[in-house]
Amino acid sequence: MYGKVILGVLAMAISGFWIRGILPGAESKRASTLDRPTPGVKLETATFGGGCFWHVEDDFRQVEGVVSTMVGYEGGTKPEPTYADVCTDQTGHVEVVQVQFDSSKISFEGLLGTFFQMHDPTSMDHQGPDAGTQYRSVIFYHSPEQKTIAEAFKGKLEKSGHFSRPIVTKILPASTFWKAEEYHQQYYEKKGL
Repeated sequence: MYGKVILGVLAMAISGFWIRGILPGAESKRASTLDRPTPGVKLETATFGGGCFWHVEDDFRQVEGVVSTMVGYEGGTKPEPTYADVCTDQTGHVEVVQVQFDSSKISFEGLLGTFFQMHDPTSMDHQGPDAGTQYRSVIFYHSPEQKTIAEAFKGKLEKSGHFSRPIVTKILPASTFWKAEEYHQQYYEKKGL
């Protein structure tokens, strides 16, 4: 059991190095800069689901050009879901991170590179020790341009042959985003992890 988990983590780490090297825009410009935008800078929004939102948020918060993050639930049917609701696997929601980014510092394609490095896009409803539909891999696009970029990026990854299994990441239009409970926001930072 533990051997499989360790092998999975190593495979994901190796995948991250490979993706950075092969795809334009996939290089991760890691930094601790969470600067507030300057006046006149137009921020964009991107929303990703790739497993437990604590991990996904923490990774995005380290990307230069990301101004803010918020964890929540999207894609389900129950209005105002709670964490307990989503964990029943009955609401259809995904644990997601909504990212506000300065596109003059990082492109949407750059965020996609980070996203595909941080999780296994070939794993259906499962990431690491977490299992359930709330952990599925999904990109919720906020514009037709984001949809086009996400589809092209996913297509390039599929054609590369890097993954031995099909990429299961869904690309869907953004729907209602429900902010998660406050204790989930920036969880790793609050816990000093």
